[in-house]
Amino acid sequence: MTLAEILSSLFPEGHAVTVADGLVSGEGPFRGGRLVVIGIDGDAPLGVEGACRLAAHVLDEVRRGEGTPILVAIDSDSQRMSRRDELLGLNEYLAHLAKTLLLADAKGHPTVGLIYGHSAAGAFIATALATRVLVGLPGASPSVMDLPSVARVTKLPLDRLEAMARDTPVFAPGLDNMVRTGAVQAVLDPDRPLAPQLAAVIDAMPAEDARDRAGRERGGRPVAEEIAAQVVREAALG
Repeated sequence: MTLAEILSSLFPEGHAVTVADGLVSGEGPFRGGRLVVIGIDGDAPLGVEGACRLAAHVLDEVRRGEGTPILVAIDSDSQRMSRRDELLGLNEYLAHLAKTLLLADAKGHPTVGLIYGHSAAGAFIATALATRVLVGLPGASPSVMDLPSVARVTKLPLDRLEAMARDTPVFAPGLDNMVRTGAVQAVLDPDRPLAPQLAAVIDAMPAEDARDRAGRERGGRPVAEEIAAQVVREAALG
């Protein structure tokens, strides 16, 4: 689905969501109230300015204090890999954006990521993965790092990584593998209205991050939940 089709399905009565320089922002009517939408469209990279603008929208909503749900719709490239952005500290800007989404969640705003196109690396982590729950649409192609990049970092041959990816979802890009690892909670049905599907996702939203448990139950990350719990226990012991 395109962003226009997604918005039409979410807001059949109309909306005030716009796209400027690849950045999505606005709102529409939802369940007798409002749904705020931010995000990235058109496979655009996320740079310093974009991260600031998206973070500002989130903070504006937190200041309103109404607990309005926030949808983060993503079809992006990775972070903008320019010398300028790196020198300005792009990693800190991306972290700031992620923390605003975590703040919104802590302040009672249900945050839902929707991956409908491509996304990768820091842009994916700071947006879609920073929400309480992430869902996808068929045809989406998320990845934390593509396999050629993993090969460069790990110094492992690409063909070996490709073989590992067939059996180990954490090595593999793609929507199906993200579902198996628990990163994506569910894949929505584009042939049905999206508004009630999103409402159901919000109603079923867990009280805490359940991605490790989902990864164990789906066989994509069999030991992540146990290891994370052990880290928390040992940290509590000092």
